[in-house]
Amino acid sequence: MRKADLINKISDKTGIPKVDVLVTLETMFKEIKHSLSEGENIYIRGFGSFIIKKRAAKIGRNIKKNVAVEIPEHFIPAFKPSKEFVQEIKNSPKITEEPKIKDEDTDE
Repeated sequence: MRKADLINKISDKTGIPKVDVLVTLETMFKEIKHSLSEGENIYIRGFGSFIIKKRAAKIGRNIKKNVAVEIPEHFIPAFKPSKEFVQEIKNSPKITEEPKIKDEDTDE
């Protein structure tokens, strides 16, 4: 599902115009990004948490030049689903195998 599909579904289920749903979603995404960039985690009960994870410094390798490269400590955004979210996915009768990823280049 793409963002446009999500907007259409929300609009159909709620009766809110698509433009308003788009503005709301875009504002939500911007606020999540802004809060995480400020170092503030976001907790949404029953859904999950958007958190900042710390990656330790390590030595990587540039395989083209065969040189060791130091990768400094850095922070990355992450999503941790809630227990309810995980249980709902585990108990879903529609999920029986790995999700299929649609290829943009094929006409499936």
